[in-house]
Amino acid sequence: MNNDLLNKITAWESRAVWTEGGDGMFTVPVDGFHDLAGRLRADGFDFLRSLTGMDWGGEGFGVVYHLEATATGENVVLRTLTPDRERPVLPSVCDLWKAAELNEREAFDYFGIRFLNHPDMRRLFLRDDWAGYPLRKDYDPAQNPLRMSNEVSKDSSPTYELQPDGSYIRKRNVLFEEDEYVINIGPQHPATHGVLRFRVSLEGEIIRKLDVHCGYIHRGIEKMCEELTYPQTLALTDRLDYLGAAQNRHALCMCIEKGLGVEVPERVQYIRTIMDELQRIDSHLLFFSCLCMDMGALTAFFYGFRDREKVLDILEQTTGGRLIQTYNTIGGVQADIHPDFVRKTKEFIAYMRPKLREYHEVFTGNVIAQERLKGTGVLTREDAVSFGATGGTGRASGWACDVRKRHPYAAYGKVDFEEVLFTEGDCFARYMVRMREIEQSMNIVEQLIDNIPEGEYQLKMKPVIRIPEGSYYAAVEGSRGEFGVFIESRGDKSPYRMKFRSTGLPLVSCLETIAKGTKIADLIAIGGTLDYVVPDIDR
Repeated sequence: MNNDLLNKITAWESRAVWTEGGDGMFTVPVDGFHDLAGRLRADGFDFLRSLTGMDWGGEGFGVVYHLEATATGENVVLRTLTPDRERPVLPSVCDLWKAAELNEREAFDYFGIRFLNHPDMRRLFLRDDWAGYPLRKDYDPAQNPLRMSNEVSKDSSPTYELQPDGSYIRKRNVLFEEDEYVINIGPQHPATHGVLRFRVSLEGEIIRKLDVHCGYIHRGIEKMCEELTYPQTLALTDRLDYLGAAQNRHALCMCIEKGLGVEVPERVQYIRTIMDELQRIDSHLLFFSCLCMDMGALTAFFYGFRDREKVLDILEQTTGGRLIQTYNTIGGVQADIHPDFVRKTKEFIAYMRPKLREYHEVFTGNVIAQERLKGTGVLTREDAVSFGATGGTGRASGWACDVRKRHPYAAYGKVDFEEVLFTEGDCFARYMVRMREIEQSMNIVEQLIDNIPEGEYQLKMKPVIRIPEGSYYAAVEGSRGEFGVFIESRGDKSPYRMKFRSTGLPLVSCLETIAKGTKIADLIAIGGTLDYVVPDIDR
C-alpha cells in the first residue's frame, strides 16, 4: 500500500482502520462503506477482483473486497462487517461494480448476509428451501435432510431497501411477468457446457431476459477446506476448472508460499510456467473443438481432439495424470520432469504450428462460421471490467487484463509474449483471442524449454504447515481468466477461510447483458465463446 493511497482513504473515511497482517486491509464501518467504495470507484478502482463473505465469530459477519485500478495496477483490500448475527445487513455495491451482483448473492447463500438495494436476494447455488447458511461457523448440516422433490422456479425475487429512519423493508422484484414466454435451457443440454440452467424470456426468437440458475453440481469445496490441512486442500483445486487443474493448484501453492514467505527454486518456476502453458494449449484446443461441434463443424471437432491428445500424453508422462495432474506441491512439484519431456514438447510445437493454419482454413475462414460469430454477442470494454470478465473474454473487448502481464509470477517476467487484444467484443473476437493465444503459449514454452535451470524441484517443508495470522491473496492467469485464491489464517494448520475466485462466475454474470436482443440460436455461439466451465462456478 503506497502512502498516497493510504492518506487518500483515511481522508475520505477517518474511521477506516489499516491492519498490517498478511497483505494488509482497511476495516471500514458499515455506515461509511458505500460512500468510500464509491469514491474509490470514481478514483479509478474499476475492477472488483474478488468479493469474499466472512464469518468472524464474535465480531460478526462481513465481506472482504479486493479492488484494482486497471489504469495504474494499484490494489486495495477493504472489509466491512456487522456484529448482528441474527439479521446481518450490509450495503450492496452492485451499483458500482456489476460483478458484485452474483458475488453478493453467493455471500447471502452461504452466510445469510442481506445486501441493501440489491435487486435479487435469492440463493445462488442452494435451493430456496435450504435451511441455514453452510459457511457459518455454527452451521449444523443435520438440519438439511436429503430432499427428492423438484424445486419450483419463482418469477420474483426479494430485495431489501433502506428507509430514512434507518430500518429496512423487504420488497419483491418481478423477474418474469405472467404473459411472458419463458423457455428452459438446461441443466441437461449439450450447449450449456455442463449442468447449468437458463430461463429465457423470448419475444418471437429474440431474447429479452435471461435468468441463470447455478449449483446443480455444488460440492461445498470451500467448506471442506476449513477442515483440511493446507497440503490436503491442494487436491480440491483440481476438481474446480478441470481444464485448468495445474493452473488452479499453482495459484493455491503460490498463496500458501506467499503466507509462509517461501521462495521456490528457479527450476520449479520454469517447470510450473511450462506446465501452465501446456495446459492453456490443452484447454484452448478443447474450446476450439467444442465450439466447432456447437456450430456443426464435426471435422474440425475431431481435428482439435486429435491434437489435444498429444498434449495430454506429454502431461501424463511427467505428472501421471491426464485431466487431473496433482503435480504442483507447496514448495515445488511432485517429481522432476520426465527424461523425454523436453524432446516431446519441442516435437509437439513443431507439429502444432502447421495444424493451426489448417484449423483456420477449415473453420475460421468458413463463411457460415463468420456469419454466425461476427457481430454476435457484443461485450463492451466497460462492461467487461465492471463484470470482472477477465481472460479471453475481456481481452476480446480491448481490456488488457492478463495476470501474467499485470502481476508477473513464476517465470513470466523472463519471457517475451504478446497479450492478444481485440476491440470488437463479439463472438468472433473471443474465438480469435484464444486461437492466437495458442501461438503465444507455444512461444513462451519455446523460450523456456531449453533453458530450464538445474537445481531442486522440491523444497523440504515442515511436516505441519501453519501460515502466520493474516489475509493473503494470489492469482494466476487461468485458461479462462484470473483464478484467485484468498486465505485468511489464524495461525492454525487449517485455513480459517479459503475462497476461490471463479473464472467462470463473471462470464455467466455478463451473459444476460451480452445475449439481450440477440436471437435464441445465437445463445449457443455466445455460451461457447465465453468458454465457462461449470464445476469452477459451482465449487
